[in-house]
Amino acid sequence: MVLMGFVDTVDLFIFNIFLSSIYIGTWLPVFQVFSIIKKEKHRQTYGLELIASENFASRAVLEALGSCMNNKYSEGYPGQRYYGGTEHVDELERLCQQRALEAFGLNSEKWGVNVQPYSGSPANFAVYTAVVEPHGRIMGLDLPDGGHLTHGFMTEKKKISATSMFFESMPYKVNPETGYIDYDRLQENAKLFHPKLIIAGTSCYSRNIDYTRMKQIANENGAYLLADMAHISGLIAAGVVPSPFEHCDIVSTTTHKTLRGCRAGLIFYRKGVRSIDSKGKETMYNLESLINQAVFPGLQGGPHNHAIAGVAVALKQAMTPEFKAYQKQVLANCKALSNALIDHGYKIVTGGSDNHLILLDLRTKGTDGGRAEKIWRLVQLLVTRTLAQVYKSALRPSGLRFGSPALTSRGLVEEDFKKVAEFIHKGKLICANLSQKFQEQVAGIRAEVEAFAGQFPMPGLPEL
Repeated sequence: MVLMGFVDTVDLFIFNIFLSSIYIGTWLPVFQVFSIIKKEKHRQTYGLELIASENFASRAVLEALGSCMNNKYSEGYPGQRYYGGTEHVDELERLCQQRALEAFGLNSEKWGVNVQPYSGSPANFAVYTAVVEPHGRIMGLDLPDGGHLTHGFMTEKKKISATSMFFESMPYKVNPETGYIDYDRLQENAKLFHPKLIIAGTSCYSRNIDYTRMKQIANENGAYLLADMAHISGLIAAGVVPSPFEHCDIVSTTTHKTLRGCRAGLIFYRKGVRSIDSKGKETMYNLESLINQAVFPGLQGGPHNHAIAGVAVALKQAMTPEFKAYQKQVLANCKALSNALIDHGYKIVTGGSDNHLILLDLRTKGTDGGRAEKIWRLVQLLVTRTLAQVYKSALRPSGLRFGSPALTSRGLVEEDFKKVAEFIHKGKLICANLSQKFQEQVAGIRAEVEAFAGQFPMPGLPEL
């Protein structure tokens, strides 16, 4: 009996090992993903995020993003779906549309919005598909001057963006001396090029856009005016920078930058009367049907309903007094960082900023943007090398872009950004004077940065 009990015990032990091996084999991939996510959470918490196009979404946004809305297919639009069981999806999409108009102070009789684009690039391409025929002409700010890839970028040797492949693109430029958009030259070139669409939008430009002048130029050429407000949509919603809606026909945006939502895109379009001729005849906008058809079925399939849920939450947050206070702090922090870097002897393109980002020109600092970005990355300072205005090479440009939204979301204020400028300067000194003590110097600055960053709370889900 004793021996039998021993055998039973051994068998049970072996059986448990067998079950454990199955269990571990089944869940190991989950543990691997969990481990990666945990490491990324640590990196975000103990680093200083200065990438102007990034931000930290709230816990409520992330919870909506991870909801059961992910499970539902719903090709089509509210009330006109190709799948059953979409009554709640319809309710969600209509709510998101309502909040989008409300967040930007728009009248539903004069503006509509499509909330289905997967992100900003598909949103822009949907606009071009809707209103610019194949090989039709567009004008956007050149990428080396602060524009975006989707605004028609190409080089002398190659068409880089699909926008430049399927449409005829002519860029406009900034004044190389001042760094400001050269509206006079844009006006002259538009008269020669006759574009169907002009894009008033940037991804690396630190000054406000003159939408009034852009609309004048568009009207002179019978062109639509598209504002790509992806970078500044949160600032616009808070009313702290000029709004494009008074002057533009179409407005596109991402939702994860200064708007502080999850990754998705929005397209706003005008409704009603577009123009009245000398005889009093009205020409009406027909953008709603054109844009909706371009998004679906033209370029996309089923909308990402979980992302629409996250966007709806973010838009509700964007209508709070706390959000407006946050955006004011974004501007104040950006100016504080700019002034502190100038005090350290750096050249800021245009001499400052009207929004959330600044451009650093490193040509007089004995280094380039590619090398500096790598060094700062080693010490947990995350920035973006940029082609803006000082274009040499995509991998080794002479400029860097800094942004204040993400760190402002963590509660940093002006004095904290002065400290951030000190870390930036320390990293640059290492970059310019590489020595045998390089690893030691990097480790020292990284420890300082991590200790500083770790003091501030991280928005989103609790610590993993």
